[in-house]
Amino acid sequence: MVAPAVLALGAVSLVTDVSSEMVTAVLPLYLVTGLGLSPLGFGLLDGIYNGFSALVRLVGGHLADRGGGRHKWVAGFGYAVSALCKPLLLVAHSLTPIGLVLAADRTGKGLRTAPRDALISLSSTPEARGRAFGVHRAMDTAGALLGPLVAFLILRATVDGYDAVFTVSFCVAVLGVLVLVLFVPGGHGDGGGAVPGERPTLTAALRLLEHRDLRRITVCALLLGLATVSDSFVYLLLQRRLGVPDRWFALLPLGTAGAFLLLAIPLGRLADRVGRWAVFLGGHGALLVAYALLLTSWHGTALPYVVLALHGTFYAATDGVLMAAASDGVPEALRSSGLALVQTGQATARFACSLLFGAAWTVWGDRAALSGAAVALVGCAVFSLTVRPKGTVTTA
Repeated sequence: MVAPAVLALGAVSLVTDVSSEMVTAVLPLYLVTGLGLSPLGFGLLDGIYNGFSALVRLVGGHLADRGGGRHKWVAGFGYAVSALCKPLLLVAHSLTPIGLVLAADRTGKGLRTAPRDALISLSSTPEARGRAFGVHRAMDTAGALLGPLVAFLILRATVDGYDAVFTVSFCVAVLGVLVLVLFVPGGHGDGGGAVPGERPTLTAALRLLEHRDLRRITVCALLLGLATVSDSFVYLLLQRRLGVPDRWFALLPLGTAGAFLLLAIPLGRLADRVGRWAVFLGGHGALLVAYALLLTSWHGTALPYVVLALHGTFYAATDGVLMAAASDGVPEALRSSGLALVQTGQATARFACSLLFGAAWTVWGDRAALSGAAVALVGCAVFSLTVRPKGTVTTA
């Protein structure tokens, strides 16, 4: 069994992900087809959407650690900021205002992610953290599964489909904030496991990188993030390969979310038994196979199902597992800040990857860009296998 706080946070993430994934499902098509952005312009906005939160994750982690019981309220503020950004997409119709709205939305995500994951970690025993994060990610992904489906139904049922999607997304996001305020426990005895002298300051947080295992985890997460092509580009590549009609595009994320939902808990439990780093790198192996399939000449009807299943497997084996692995070497008083360090490195790298991939696609084409990403992923995975954190080999 997992703690009630984990289940409550899972419910918040489920509702919030319905809202955010409604937007994410239609955003690539809205920007590229509706507004006519080039792959480079889309890469810039996609990088902002996926990486801008890196600039504020350390701030969110630090604020949550500054006093006992603040994790919930810092996370709640982040959820509220993201919710308020949804209706602003109704009036943003060019690159600059859309970029500002997406930056604000991701600022909210950056503020909430580390405090939320710290609450999950602090509410779980070390030997069961993989399962706890797996349960949370499974509930989160249930929302990611429903979001594109709701967006698809709205697009088919309304005339001004995109505006309707953004409006409904706002209403659902507000519901997520209410669930957090009403049902997530207000605090945790943060600091109970801290060593004397470990005060929650920014200097103390940065000094966590002096610990070998956390430093290696952060560096490896950063390097692997540099070779992780964003979800939106994966879906655009699939659409180009198979000629998927625009009206079906919003359903592509369902394949990723379905595999993530089914595998998050089993792979979290596997990580607790056999070692978190092995499962984490195995997930990147699944992503590499997905890249390879997109580069082949195979056009069979099973291609999208296999690619999306591998894409979901990648997330199930890496997202929560990485946070469980990083939690092992961070004291409770700095748990939120320590997780924010790892998340910041990964998010910054994925921001850079979106920019580089969009530029490479514009200059050399999609196949050359994906080939470069695949080669980089192999190199980064080999490096990460070589310098793996010793403390993450097994936790059982």
